[in-house]
Amino acid sequence: MGVFKKQQLKEIAFGLERSGKRFLWVVRKPMITDWENESSLKEFELEDVLPEGFLTRTRSKGMVVKNWAPQPAILGHESVGGFVSHCGWNSTLEAVVCGVPIVAWPLYAEQKMNRVYLVEEIKVALWLEMSGDGFVSADAVEETIRQLMDGEEGRAVKERVLEMSGRAKAAVKDGGSSRVDFLKLTRPWTDQ
Repeated sequence: MGVFKKQQLKEIAFGLERSGKRFLWVVRKPMITDWENESSLKEFELEDVLPEGFLTRTRSKGMVVKNWAPQPAILGHESVGGFVSHCGWNSTLEAVVCGVPIVAWPLYAEQKMNRVYLVEEIKVALWLEMSGDGFVSADAVEETIRQLMDGEEGRAVKERVLEMSGRAKAAVKDGGSSRVDFLKLTRPWTDQ
């Protein structure tokens, strides 16, 4: 989703743990400002950036992966109940097509505008509260995840994203609007 400072990673960890929900969390290398020099960050260890004992305490509920995971394959798995996203369009489209509700945590550029659209207009995401500088507390992580998984707002978002998923899948099938428009665009290139 992005590169965070170690303190933000710790807040995420505490929020995930306190939520009591199962999770898969991909942790990327923390920001270089948190380390003495760049060479010390080349091969980081999860234990160096997460709260002490977190991996042991959450072993039965969660899985933490370093750096990368196959996001479309994960989102497409039936056990996934939610997705914390930076609100970039690729991730958003992957989540919507898979019918996965979103916790919206924008980091850069147009992502803040995307969040407004996802939460307020198409209603496939919940708003994650953050401070003016973008910091998110453990309480906000915990509360938003619980709301998504168990709350009324979360149920409404799940229903809406499933509806949108059906529409997205229909659009790319033979005769669907996206397929038809794509063929209109590319046909002149191949009819020469």
